[in-house]
Order: sequence, then C-alpha cells, then structure tokens
Amino acid sequence: MIQFLVDKIHDAHFMTMLLSAIAASATAYTLVMPLLAGDGLAKRMKAVASERERIRQRERDRLNQAEKVSLRQTPKQLVSRVVEDFNLGKWLAQEAARDKLIMAGYRGHAPYVTFLFFRLVTPIVMFAGAILYVFVIAHMQKSFPIKIGICIGAAYLGLQAPMLFLKNAIAKRQLSIKRAFPDALDLLLICVESGMSIEAAFRKVSTEIASQSVALSEEFTLCTAELSYLQDRKMAYENLAKRTGLEGVKSVCLALQQSERYGTPLGQSLRVMAQENRDMRMNEAEKKAAALPPKLTVPMILFFLPVLFVVILGPTYIKITMMQ
Repeated sequence: MIQFLVDKIHDAHFMTMLLSAIAASATAYTLVMPLLAGDGLAKRMKAVASERERIRQRERDRLNQAEKVSLRQTPKQLVSRVVEDFNLGKWLAQEAARDKLIMAGYRGHAPYVTFLFFRLVTPIVMFAGAILYVFVIAHMQKSFPIKIGICIGAAYLGLQAPMLFLKNAIAKRQLSIKRAFPDALDLLLICVESGMSIEAAFRKVSTEIASQSVALSEEFTLCTAELSYLQDRKMAYENLAKRTGLEGVKSVCLALQQSERYGTPLGQSLRVMAQENRDMRMNEAEKKAAALPPKLTVPMILFFLPVLFVVILGPTYIKITMMQ
C-alpha cells in the first residue's frame, strides 16, 4: 500500500491530474461560497455585546471588591489540559501574542490557550510528518544530516505557523478597518456636531458602519462600553488605538484625549483627520496601481508571449511543413 502511494506521488501524470482537479474544485468553491455564505453580522455583534457585558461585570466586581468575573469563553477540555500539564503558560507565554490575538479579534483567555496549544502541537506534527516523508515514503537519496536538516526546518515552520496565521488575520482586519475608518469619522463628525455626546456618537456610528466593516463596528462598540464603565476615559481611547494598531486611529484617539482633557473643539479635528485618512486611503490605492505594471511583467512573459509567438509563427510553420 505504501509503495503504491509512493509511486502515485512520483507519477507526474497522476499529480498533474490531481492538482488540476484541486484547482478546479477550489475555483468552483470560490465562486459558489459567496452565494451560500450567511450573514455573520448578527453573530459578530452578539459576541461584541457579550464582551460589553463582561466589561460591565468586571467593573462592578472591582468596585464591590468581589471575586473576579468568570471568563467569557472557556477553552476546550483537551486543549486546556495539555496547556496546564506542560505548563505552556510559563514556557511559551508571550505578551506580544496576547496583543496580536486582540488585534486579530480573538478576545478572552480561550483563544490564548488555543494559541499556546498549537504552538506546541504544530511543530511536533510537522516534524513527525517530515520524518515520515523523508525516511519512509520518499526514501530520499540524501545524506543523513541533510535529512535531519529538512525535518528541523519543517518543525521550525510549524513553530512559526501560528504567528503567520495571526499576522494574516491582523492584516485582513486592519485592511477592513482602514477602508471604513474615513467614512466612520465623517459619521462621527456629523453626530458630534449635531449635539450628541461622544458615547452616543460612537454607539450610533458602530451601528451604521457595521454594513461596511464589522471589525470597526466591534471596536467602536467596545470603546463605547469602556467609555461608559471605565473610571479613566483615557484608557478607553488608548485601548481602541492598541486593539487596532493603526496610525490613523491612534491620531484620532489622541485628539479625543486632548478634547477630553483640555476641552478643545472636536469638530474641526475630526474633519481634518477624516480628510487625512481619506487621502491616505487614496495614496495607498495609487501606490498599488503604480506597482501593477512590474507585477504583470512575469505573467506576460510566461503566459502571453508564448501564445503570441504560436499565433504569429504557427501559420508560417504550417506552410513550410506543407511545402516540404
């Protein structure tokens, strides 16, 4: 059975058919999934509401000097047992990982425990898989140190895989927030100039901007909850800037802090920052458009030019062949 699998893996014709089938299935899946995907907005907003209730309960318990509030989520039993038995909180704990999990939208203790679990399990799985492939399946004709180096490299990739996943999730979330943030500032400016308080303005904008960016709606909702229940309102703005990790959001939070402290007018600052964030969004779009021609060079050379040569030289070759 193993020899049959090895032969199939090294069969170029079979692997070409398999990869083609996977590519066709992935294309069909990509086209069909947007039609079948449900609306996750209600679920995400329910999670945000749960987070708001957690903040409220935490502040009440702190004021009453009661015991700490229970966590919003509990990790799975197997994951929690592995983390506790191996004491991963001591050996693999990273404050940067906690911050990145929050920036990626994973809040609470359960995502952090899951992250530590995968930081342990993924390198082991990758290392075992590499050993199985190198020494059992492929029978690579390489020296023993090279084989060990390949296995160690696979384990290192497994160690970095959770961090790469987090970075990818953070990039997607920040992109969603960055695209919707100028429009959210315009809405916030309208609400503030109409006489709303900053809490009511954040609450209203979080509702209106949800159709454009669920992530930004979550952050504004959490900021509203923290403004309502934290003693120091400055911490709410600092937490908002920390959760997003965007310079535009940090600038707005700094302006809001100065307005809270010194009583400076907020309308003009919001108007200027909304225009700046809109200009930044346009500059990034222009930068991507300017980088498109160099990126198209390699695909044109690999795909367009051979077809062009076939179209131009094909008839000539056919005529020469017929004349002979």
